[in-house]
Amino acid sequence: MPVQPQGRASGQGSATAESAAETAAEPPFPDADLMYIVELLPPDEQIRYQEIREFLQSRIRAASIDYWNREEFPFGLLAELGKHGLGGLQTDGTSKLFKGLMYVEVARADVSLSALVGIHNELIVGMIDQLGSEQQKSRWLPGLTAFTELGAFALTEPDHGSDIAGGLETTARLERGEWVINGAKRWIGAGTIADFALVWARDVADQQIKGFIVEADRPGYTATKIANKIGLRIMQNADIVLEDVRIPESNLLPGATDFSKANELLRDSRAWVGWQGAGIQLAAFDVARSYALERKQFGKELARFQLIAQQLAEILGNATASLALMAQLARIQEEGKLEMVQAAMAKSTTTRLARASVAMGRSLMGGNGISSDYEMGKLFGDAEILYTYEGSYEINSLIVARAVTGKSAFV
Repeated sequence: MPVQPQGRASGQGSATAESAAETAAEPPFPDADLMYIVELLPPDEQIRYQEIREFLQSRIRAASIDYWNREEFPFGLLAELGKHGLGGLQTDGTSKLFKGLMYVEVARADVSLSALVGIHNELIVGMIDQLGSEQQKSRWLPGLTAFTELGAFALTEPDHGSDIAGGLETTARLERGEWVINGAKRWIGAGTIADFALVWARDVADQQIKGFIVEADRPGYTATKIANKIGLRIMQNADIVLEDVRIPESNLLPGATDFSKANELLRDSRAWVGWQGAGIQLAAFDVARSYALERKQFGKELARFQLIAQQLAEILGNATASLALMAQLARIQEEGKLEMVQAAMAKSTTTRLARASVAMGRSLMGGNGISSDYEMGKLFGDAEILYTYEGSYEINSLIVARAVTGKSAFV
């Protein structure tokens, strides 16, 4: 779908406007922002938002399809994302709403790259900026924010996902001024291409879970790509094995000396996936609307059939509800009120709606809906991953229920 200029459509309720829409080269509300969420941004952020949105739609969206099909990482596209400031959203001083809308627009262009941008900002840059030493910040932040260096967030393990807080098995032992790390990690995003991993390991001395910078070229560190995924195929997830990996004592992040710090990062990361859930739905709407306006059956455009029109309206309704929810979340995050319950509700709700929206889009497009060439098949696979990662739908639902009843149903 060609990039459209930002702006409102006028006179939508009049017969004249409806007639004009029939003959217009482009449909009304080209950006699909019916509730004018973008207009909540200050003017300078609106300008930057539009510039980056146009870049993502014109450069990234179509280019990502072939990489997705081949399960390959587009290093050239990463450099371009860096030039547009998407590697430093966590530290550039822009509003929470702007950062969230950037996550929306990257997901709208490609969900895999939005996963990379989000993890990079929320979990890598955020962790080093908030929890790292001055030496660690000066060493890593310049390259990270320019997207010339990458990190991986290594928490999940082969046998521990939802129960990682209590079940984490990777160990760290301080020995003659060096930490010795042993263990295994799984589903680690960018694990095969990262310059280092932020490894969470249990200190055998005090049994606390702590965060360590482990450079990827350390002896004993191996990362193997997880292949044949049905979604997020550009993201290079990895199995990581650490066998007596030795790192300097100074590689311990001084602010990451217990799991509560990881939990704060995971809260913000769950909120970020909520933005992805909104972005993939807008992508599904973009693809479905364009298809419905171009594809003809029985002598007329699909958009003129009532069942198709209803599905388009429902996809956009789901997307808009998700976007409005996330805009409110950005407000409470800006005020320092965000807790895990809001992040969990946002993540579970927008990804549940995303699953439904993309399924409608796939159905609307018939056989073409299963092909990544038409984009909807690509979105269909990616939606399944959003539904599961950063806390499964079920786990996040239990977090919300516990918060509003005071009763835990986890076990």
